[in-house]
Amino acid sequence: MELKKRLELIKRNTIEIIKEEELNELLKTKKQPSVYLGTATTGKPHIGYFLWVLKLADFLKAGFKVKLLLADIHGALDNTPWNILDYRYKYYSKIIPLMFKAIGTNISKFEIVKGSDFQLKKDYILDILKMSSYTSVSDAKRAASEVVKQSDNPKISGLIYPIMQALDEEYLKVDMQYGGIDQRKILMFARENLPKVGYKPRIEFMTPLIPGLTGSKMSASEESSKIDLLDDQETVERKVNAAFCPEGEIENNGVLAFFKYVIFTLNNDQGKILLIERPSKFGGNAKYKEYLDLEKDFKNKKIHPLDLKKTLAREINMLLEPIRKEFKDLDLIKKAYPN
Repeated sequence: MELKKRLELIKRNTIEIIKEEELNELLKTKKQPSVYLGTATTGKPHIGYFLWVLKLADFLKAGFKVKLLLADIHGALDNTPWNILDYRYKYYSKIIPLMFKAIGTNISKFEIVKGSDFQLKKDYILDILKMSSYTSVSDAKRAASEVVKQSDNPKISGLIYPIMQALDEEYLKVDMQYGGIDQRKILMFARENLPKVGYKPRIEFMTPLIPGLTGSKMSASEESSKIDLLDDQETVERKVNAAFCPEGEIENNGVLAFFKYVIFTLNNDQGKILLIERPSKFGGNAKYKEYLDLEKDFKNKKIHPLDLKKTLAREINMLLEPIRKEFKDLDLIKKAYPN
């Protein structure tokens, strides 16, 4: 794949790259660059994860070595009980590859890494202590503010979290770290602080967040805001039907956002056209090849929210069906999420 096409693929659905000129140079000089995304093994993976699964798939198509860090220690630092960490890791490690399978991505150059496999070793611990001696409490707190759960009685663990995330870039031996835009402060912390302990800064890559079904951030901790990967067909339909989607409103519309960043990305890759089925008395069926055409018609009230929601529920159920069919370890779910 030529450089221009690689860049176009990498940059689609992207909100910020720090720094883009470094990315250009990397692609010119390295045959197989590497990128990682880290996810703390906290709440159940939900459909919002498809945004970064699709972006990691873009990196794979663009010739990158892709690493997914299942950050079990980070999960504990963000209030996951220590006694269920391994069960959470096992759940993530089983279900996330099924997401790649559901979108038809070859994952032969994709690697899952367990955080505790390297984060408990002597050299890594020593580097945590080194970086902590250069880091003020206010800097660490600011870096973690949009990533670590906040409380009236914050724990020291929340200050260790960004230090570890910075060091992960070095210990995973990657050229880039990828995260959502909510990670910006912590990614900038990594760029600023890795050189203090003798390591080079990496390229930091960010994509938008998909609003939740309630209009706020899609969150694993807010049940009504998201759809779990194993929700059954009826549950998907019920949650989508209850979603925030006022007629003609674009802002904070999680229904439209999922179409934009997931459904149309998949459809464009697969050469599919979105079909909205309607009775002839309501204008008949409507077809869309590009997301902006759908957004325009919705904004102009040519597409009713109920028709949009019905279509989204259908598309999500099609996406989740192979995952639901293949994942059968109900005992693991009970151990990973006992409550």
